[in-house]
Amino acid sequence: MPEYKLPDVGEGLTEAEIVSWKVEVGDEVAINDIVVEIETAKSIVELPSPYAGTVSALLVPEGETIPVGTPIIAIGDASAVEEVAQQPSRDSDAAEIDLSNPAASGGGEGESLVGRNKADRGPVRRARKVSSGAAAAHMQAQAAFEPGVTPPMVEAEPAPEAVPAQSVAPAASAADVRVLAKPPVRKLAKDLGVDLTTLTPSGPNGTVSREDVQAAAGTVVEDVAQLPSPEPVPTGERESREPVKGVRKMMAQAMSQSAFTSPHVTEWVTVDVTRTMELVERVKRHRDFRDVRVSPLLVLARACLLAMGRTPEINSWWDEPAQEVVYKRYVNLGIAAATPRGLVVPNVKDAQSLSLVELARGLGSLVDTARAGKTQPAEMSGGTFTITNVGVFGVDAGTPIINPGESAILCFGAINKRPWVDEATGEIVARDVTTLALSFDHRHIDGEKGSRFLADVAGVLEDPGTALLF
Repeated sequence: MPEYKLPDVGEGLTEAEIVSWKVEVGDEVAINDIVVEIETAKSIVELPSPYAGTVSALLVPEGETIPVGTPIIAIGDASAVEEVAQQPSRDSDAAEIDLSNPAASGGGEGESLVGRNKADRGPVRRARKVSSGAAAAHMQAQAAFEPGVTPPMVEAEPAPEAVPAQSVAPAASAADVRVLAKPPVRKLAKDLGVDLTTLTPSGPNGTVSREDVQAAAGTVVEDVAQLPSPEPVPTGERESREPVKGVRKMMAQAMSQSAFTSPHVTEWVTVDVTRTMELVERVKRHRDFRDVRVSPLLVLARACLLAMGRTPEINSWWDEPAQEVVYKRYVNLGIAAATPRGLVVPNVKDAQSLSLVELARGLGSLVDTARAGKTQPAEMSGGTFTITNVGVFGVDAGTPIINPGESAILCFGAINKRPWVDEATGEIVARDVTTLALSFDHRHIDGEKGSRFLADVAGVLEDPGTALLF
């Protein structure tokens, strides 16, 4: 029976959490069917099955974090399982098999692997007759962990003649026998402090069931209840704890690394974006933009791409080991997105070469995927510049932390109506106003370059027609 091991999904990740199973024991799966959703330190990833057949066991419970290479699911050949299940049953004490036969142990020729057709496997061999009753008992116990699979039946031999008592091997002690219990039951016993070797199994094929463990735990509680009662504890939880893992863990490590290695400088500018809001409304009505999301973020993204032409240092990176500044001739534009599992920053690849319509589609797809929790590691790697939009939360601005591998990040605040002095007339009028905050790495981007970039971006938002000057 093949076991699917947790694969390395890239980016040098070493572990992942089982978020949710998409199949149950007994389900039929085909190659490339999605069987499980995992969370890595980068994102949520759906894993397809490399095998075809019947799900015989889910080896890791939901919510558990495991290292790469750990078996997570067992999938068998449905036809082989059905053939074995149709064989007549016999007394398990008299059943004897050959453990050297792969077909007898459920592996080898009964497996269905990627790129391997049924015809290539050949006929499934039946178990051969041997003289080890203990081996048959082992296989009966093994079947307890494979729901829906009947253990292989073999021909029984006549019982051997009686031998003198002194030549009979001593019976194995209880400590030498491994208790039969499924992984979730073992975890429950561990959590409740129950010793499995002390229980009398009531499950199928001599396995310890969840009810056995719970009943034993209840007995322990009754015994403890006879001890003096401790002081009463106030009702209601005053604290709770949540493990830091997956995306949140990676975000914490990345932000700490950036904050304490790159000397951050943040500059602010407040901008009248009334003309940008008018442009957004006109673009929404244009026939080429009817099927894409058009927002002020789209205009801001284009403004940043244009402003980098005058200040390429914004799209560079400080290589500390080499003591060099790496100038990038491409822009992988990242958009910070808040998800239920933490902050992710996917990026639009080669954004500098996209038309406004293509950029709108790229940003829309990126945001939708992030909100659904489906962003893949490749979509978050290689970013060169990031925009974080806190305006969607009604926040005016902030001091953003630069993403590792980049040199600057722009914070986009809320757009709202404010009183504004018209410079031409001196009158106070109501205008759409926002605040931009740029954080940059002061090791190689000085105040002049940071200020020039921020002023250029603000100029485009204040008067989108100035984009023609770049």
